[in-house]
Amino acid sequence: MISRDTIEEIRNRIDIIDVISDFLTLKKSGSNYKALSPFANEKTPSFFVVPAKGIFKDFSSGKGGDAITFVMEHEKMGYTEALRYLAKKYGVDIKEERQTEEGKAEQSEREGLYILMNFAKEYYRKQLTGSEEGISIGLSYFRERGFNDRTIEKFELGYALEGWENFTKEAITKGYNKELLEKTGLIVKKDDGSTYDRFRGRVIFPVHNISGKVIAFGARMLGKDKNQPKYINSPETDIYHKSDVLYGLYQAKNAIRQHDVCYLVEGYTDVISLHQSDVSNVVASSGTALTESQIRVIRRFTENVTVLFDGDSAGIKAALRGIDMILKGGMNVRVVLFPDGEDPDSYSRKVGTTEFQKFLKDHTQDFVSFKAGLYASEAGGDPIRKAESIKEIISSISQIPDAVKRSVYIQETSSLLKIAEPVLLSELNKILIQERRKAEKDKPREQHPEESIPVVPEEIEPNKLDVQGMVQLQERETIRLLLNYADKAVEEHKLTEFIMQELDDVTFTNPVYKQIYEAFKDGAIQGNVTDSNSFLKSSSAEVKNTVTELITARYDTSKHWNSKNIFFSKESEIVNELALSNVLRLKFRMVQKMMEENLQKIKEAERGGSWEQLEQTLIDQTGLKDAERELAKLLGIVVAK
Repeated sequence: MISRDTIEEIRNRIDIIDVISDFLTLKKSGSNYKALSPFANEKTPSFFVVPAKGIFKDFSSGKGGDAITFVMEHEKMGYTEALRYLAKKYGVDIKEERQTEEGKAEQSEREGLYILMNFAKEYYRKQLTGSEEGISIGLSYFRERGFNDRTIEKFELGYALEGWENFTKEAITKGYNKELLEKTGLIVKKDDGSTYDRFRGRVIFPVHNISGKVIAFGARMLGKDKNQPKYINSPETDIYHKSDVLYGLYQAKNAIRQHDVCYLVEGYTDVISLHQSDVSNVVASSGTALTESQIRVIRRFTENVTVLFDGDSAGIKAALRGIDMILKGGMNVRVVLFPDGEDPDSYSRKVGTTEFQKFLKDHTQDFVSFKAGLYASEAGGDPIRKAESIKEIISSISQIPDAVKRSVYIQETSSLLKIAEPVLLSELNKILIQERRKAEKDKPREQHPEESIPVVPEEIEPNKLDVQGMVQLQERETIRLLLNYADKAVEEHKLTEFIMQELDDVTFTNPVYKQIYEAFKDGAIQGNVTDSNSFLKSSSAEVKNTVTELITARYDTSKHWNSKNIFFSKESEIVNELALSNVLRLKFRMVQKMMEENLQKIKEAERGGSWEQLEQTLIDQTGLKDAERELAKLLGIVVAK
């Protein structure tokens, strides 16, 4: 268990912008930063980071919290695991309150998977350079591919010895159990209960997640056994989902952000060879066809993708579908086609670094030009084939979600293929209409399950809420004011003291708001300072999400407004008025809620024939109506008589 002092030191060293930038490309937005949500598929950024408060808020998914929470949510880590990751990042020595061996016993299975995968990585690396077989076979192969020591170290390449149980025996000797070994996919269990190493006599390519942890392996066979596949990969596990992973992204993410473009290739060696040619902003689809999830991962770092195609018809055909998927994901796509018989790996080794970089620069083309040239060579003089190829190009353009970009590409296609623009637009509209109809037909009927904790969304308009909703809206505003302006002066008191006095007889209805309010109340009674950080350190996920949402501003005023003589008061300057108004409005809505509940009692009394109860409820209703009228007068609201 990590000591409290260590946790505090980690928190003190954390820079939330630095932490989140390891996983997303953040763009300045006033005093804050924003990005596309990593937790939801969206086209408009709704993920905000507030460095002054050390928090993030994702309005798409509702997730929010501090840097530790982000690492936990994004990397699916436990609290302790996230702390260890951040401690390593910031060079904090971890002090345990218990012995390390006891701590190991308490680690979650997920943490155990990461630890075992790291052990396997180190084992395979050791065999590559420390065993006679590894040096003569594995290291020789990498040398033939032109990989130098720095590259081998950078990608943590390794070698799996021939033999059925070399790795298994070593792992068991080090204390790892067979059940966990099976769950990582490092060993395979046969029907008779016996096991064997999955990787044998192969060079090893570790697959890393964005934070650099090894989550899987790819292994290449070096012999010519036709009964064995050239490549085998780790199976999916709790920490590895191949459709979400891009090989080389951990090594490439900073370069992708720096150059604002991502090169997309097919295989492990393509990625590594490009790095040796000083092209570091490159990833591969990790042994699977490109997926929508992988496209969304790339988009966190750039909106520009250049696909590098092998120079053979099979490779081109297989990759064409990927272009449409990237376009559909809202990305900008360009293409580089290598000479026939060449791939990025072979061509980079053939021509050398300088010539290879020049080739990429000179032969990058937009997808319309690429497809037009490809189909033109196939169609020859056949007008029917030419018409089909034009439809293929228009079909790709239809995948682009941005109407302006679609229009630009239609103009380019018209100019390139000498086809009238209205004809192309007509064909495009046909496709778009068909797609829209299909989407509407396939769209399932929306269901709205009941929320266990009713929280009033920020976007709901007050006039669309019932009385209960209006009460919670004012409760929400009360909590928002407390979280942001607890120490501000109101009516010769601090805001916290003022609200506690005015709402002394009010009980909050929303469980999350009630929990936060009670914490402020307890703090005021005990003379302790309660602020947003208090909730972010040790509260439940629901409380953290609510707190981060209420202290995160989604919009910022333009710095140019003053120069245009547009002036208005900042919220921090009118806290007094806001607090008075909110207290009155909350009481007003509470009274209305009580009136609504009392009306039900009146109806029950009428049905039950209890005249004594009916008389009392009518008296109560009159008193509540008087209170409503008085509060409405103070608020300047007209209510029905």
